[in-house]
Amino acid sequence: MTNWRKAMEVFNTHVGGVASAHNDARTQLEAFKNQRQSVSHLLQAQGREMEVAYRTRLTTTLDVTRFLLKQGLPFRGHDESLNSSNKGNFLELIEWYTQRNDEVAKTMNENAPGNNQMKSPTVQKDLTRACAAEVTNVILNDIKDNIFSLMVDECRDISIKEQMGVVLRYVNRHGCVIERFLAIVHVSDTSAISLKKAIDELFAKHKLSLSRLRGQGYDGASNMRGEYNGLKALILKENSSARYVHCFAHQLQLVVVAVAKSNRIVSDFFQYVTMIMNITGASCKRKDKFRQLEHDRLVECLEKGDIVSGKGKNQEINLKRPGDTRWGSHYMTIIRLMSTWTSVLQVLENVYDDGTNDDNSGIATSLIDKMENYEFVFVMHLMKSLLGITNELSLALQQKDQNIVLAVSLIKTMKVRLQKLREEGWENFLDVVNKFCSNHMIPIPNMEENMRTRGRSRRNGQMITNFHHYRVEIFYQVLDMMVQEMSNRFSESSTEVLTCIDCLDPKDSFSQFDIGKLLHLAELYPEDFSLTDRAILEDQLETYIQNVRGEFSMIEDLGSLAKKMVETGKNTIFPLVYRLIELALVLPVATASVERVFSAMKIIKTYLRNRMGDEWMNDSLVVYIEKDIFATIENEQILQHFQQMSTRRIQLSPLVCMSRSDAGGSSIKK
Repeated sequence: MTNWRKAMEVFNTHVGGVASAHNDARTQLEAFKNQRQSVSHLLQAQGREMEVAYRTRLTTTLDVTRFLLKQGLPFRGHDESLNSSNKGNFLELIEWYTQRNDEVAKTMNENAPGNNQMKSPTVQKDLTRACAAEVTNVILNDIKDNIFSLMVDECRDISIKEQMGVVLRYVNRHGCVIERFLAIVHVSDTSAISLKKAIDELFAKHKLSLSRLRGQGYDGASNMRGEYNGLKALILKENSSARYVHCFAHQLQLVVVAVAKSNRIVSDFFQYVTMIMNITGASCKRKDKFRQLEHDRLVECLEKGDIVSGKGKNQEINLKRPGDTRWGSHYMTIIRLMSTWTSVLQVLENVYDDGTNDDNSGIATSLIDKMENYEFVFVMHLMKSLLGITNELSLALQQKDQNIVLAVSLIKTMKVRLQKLREEGWENFLDVVNKFCSNHMIPIPNMEENMRTRGRSRRNGQMITNFHHYRVEIFYQVLDMMVQEMSNRFSESSTEVLTCIDCLDPKDSFSQFDIGKLLHLAELYPEDFSLTDRAILEDQLETYIQNVRGEFSMIEDLGSLAKKMVETGKNTIFPLVYRLIELALVLPVATASVERVFSAMKIIKTYLRNRMGDEWMNDSLVVYIEKDIFATIENEQILQHFQQMSTRRIQLSPLVCMSRSDAGGSSIKK
């Protein structure tokens, strides 16, 4: 034991000569100790190098994934083998990235471990799922425990699978009305019970409470709005405060359809318009002829000075075929038909002169006769005026921040415009029609002459004047029918809830403000206003109206009022009043946001991607639709989520300290 106390001295004596093996070992040991290198230190250094390389590969893969998701582009290629000249967007972008970045090239492809390339389809899907999850988390954190409304619609995708789109509408902490896409869910059938089950599962997955639901927005299908067994009724059984609103844009569509189908003359007009569009654009030859005629006409007008040139002016116009389900498309069809009238007639005359097909010649002749008929021109101008009015309303209803108070006000304005056109617009309208006919050499009938009514034999036919036919049987009848349909379809304006909500409208210095009705509105939402709240609300309303009537006199819209209250802090001074405003703003107006989801679905899931799985499509859609949120989310946040999804070969330590930003994204602090 005593010898160990002088171990180094004894060892040095034992070493002997300089060239001995003991001395060599001792020298190497001292050098190893001086360099502070140990086995653990070497492993740790090697581990850091592997992690840095892994992070570089993973970040590169994420950058490519983000680009493809944002643009809605496919990932996979038909042939992804090493010898393929086109391996698909994902692998080709990885290759492009690698060739232009030396740091990336050092860690990718042949420089990466064979079992850790980070380019597999599983990695692509996991990264996409992480991106979608982070976007959804931002939306859910923005909603928190606030009230919200639900908008649902169904549509078949390219692989003939029924998909249910779900959008949430809420008021954020800035007082802005927000509509966000939550998910698209594959449903086996569209029965109300199946839809309700899918919604319950979706709410449970995202920890949303049905008790916070204050509005439902669907179309008019029986499985949606059924009084007893529809989705609306099933949700109302669990939450009586979830008020149902039939999509205003859909109802407006039904108004136009009802008018077009009920009046025989209008119905015939649209059938002929469809035939004109079809035969004019039935071949490349006819389309080329139409384009050349329009080009020559524009050049002639420019030379005469009838039109002026400029950026964005005199663009090439193509005839727009009307859609069967979107009657708003008929408006643009009529506009373009009127502006290209001469060219369309010339194309039809060419079809007749061609004579290669007797059927086409006969159809072209009848269409020319129809277009040169005064009644056709009269109905065309009438429907152009009516569809112009409804088109303005339709575009307004499709705005995401539209509120139901303003929507009802726009509907009332539309009714006033229709009534004014009926009472005061005849003379001016007739002048416009006659001027068009004169410019295009279409015979104008004498309004005082008699004409025989259709549908009766010539012997017993009733004689009426042209004036009576055009003014009463067409002009007045179509306008009256549209006003009547508007009143029948938009019955929400007379409901108890909406009558009370109107009292919150700040228009004309809160001219409709009524404390009694607002107290009754609070009674209709017992989940949001207790007995104590209702007792306090009356005094709060008195103080509120005295305080804001002068300060907010210039505000004309309920949405602007909510933003102003948040800006000035009055939402905390009058919290119960602000709660009433939130309830009004959260009610859905139209399902346009859900229909935009289906438009995006057609971009994401195409004919060539028809085997895309439901989860993969949903994740891609969430990121593609909510790309404004996605842009605020940093890479590190997504990478950490990706690491936590499953056990990875290499652990990725947090690189930065992250903190959520006000916009719902994240800010990086190194």
